[in-house]
Amino acid sequence: MTDVAAPAVLIERPAPFVMRATLNRPAVRNAVNGEVAQRLEAAVDEAEADPEVRVAILAAAGDKSFCAGADLAVAASGRGHELSTARGGFAGFVRAKRSKPWIAAVNSNALGGGLELCLACDMVVAARAARFGLPEVKRGIFAGAGGVFRLPRAIPRAVAMELIATGESIGADHAFTLGLVNRVVDDSLLMAEALTLASLVAANAPLSVRESLTLARQADQLDEEELWTLSQAAGRRIAASDDAREGPRAFLEKRAPNWSGG
Repeated sequence: MTDVAAPAVLIERPAPFVMRATLNRPAVRNAVNGEVAQRLEAAVDEAEADPEVRVAILAAAGDKSFCAGADLAVAASGRGHELSTARGGFAGFVRAKRSKPWIAAVNSNALGGGLELCLACDMVVAARAARFGLPEVKRGIFAGAGGVFRLPRAIPRAVAMELIATGESIGADHAFTLGLVNRVVDDSLLMAEALTLASLVAANAPLSVRESLTLARQADQLDEEELWTLSQAAGRRIAASDDAREGPRAFLEKRAPNWSGG
């Protein structure tokens, strides 16, 4: 029998309304190659298209690294273009258009492109052993997948500038105090905690979550007048939905709501 190599990104449905995409190249610290980029972009598309997916988790295999960034062997061979896609950017993910929330479940080091994947997600759950940083300046390269401008938006500016300029990393507990990470747990509890957070999100009205996050993601990029305009438009769309009627009805009837997603 011929052995079939495992896919570079595993797609699973570990809980109702939850999809999990797992980077599956632990032997090379889950570094991004062309297959990762293509499969991760496809995972985003699958999550967006499937109404049974309300939230997605980005995880990683093994215990040595969440993601080491670009696969340098691919880049050195002159195939660096394979590490990005036209729609998703680096890893098929950092510039992907996503209306549904993504949670990064960080098992170990998230350095360089690994941190940039986290910064592209909406929430981060970290194992206590995890570390975060942008070491590109130590290698004479550049964190060009969003790290140099997303990190100062995510944590205090002075701290971000130090991390970017020194290339040093911080631990999960420090990342939590800075607001880069939502939850820190013992390593063995990482996936259970990520699924708990995902289930809390999935229990809510899908349209309300999507519209709320779409606006929240733009909060630091637009002025208040633009945000008010977008907020009013989102409010009208939600008010016209079936779920806007189901939520109050379920509350009055003292039962769990049955969301239709529209």
